[in-house]
Amino acid sequence: QVQLVESGGGLVQAGGSLRLSCAASGRTFSSYAMGWFRQAPGKEREFVAVISWSGARTSYADSVKGRCTISRDNGKNTVYLQMNSLKPEDTAVYYCATPNTPSLFTELARMYAYWGQGTQVTVSS
Repeated sequence: QVQLVESGGGLVQAGGSLRLSCAASGRTFSSYAMGWFRQAPGKEREFVAVISWSGARTSYADSVKGRCTISRDNGKNTVYLQMNSLKPEDTAVYYCATPNTPSLFTELARMYAYWGQGTQVTVSS
């Protein structure tokens, strides 16, 4: 089984920054895309960002485009989400995820087979 563990969440003021990390184990990391999703209280889980197996291809939700950067370090089996200019509406539990199909690159949550437990991001105004 694939294990994903997020870290780096916390409480920040609007305009601040956070870098989330997701450490993976249990599977060859470099063959699979990695995604970030978030879920606010009472809201559906939504796509944030995805990065391809090689790191060459990325995609972002319009709501975070220009403020967030996804990256990965395959040597460390870790994917990152750098978040800048944070807004109160960014408040959510952030999850990393990976599909069970090598090289699959998608923004669709239902295509992701493995999920971490999430890390809380709270942005105060």
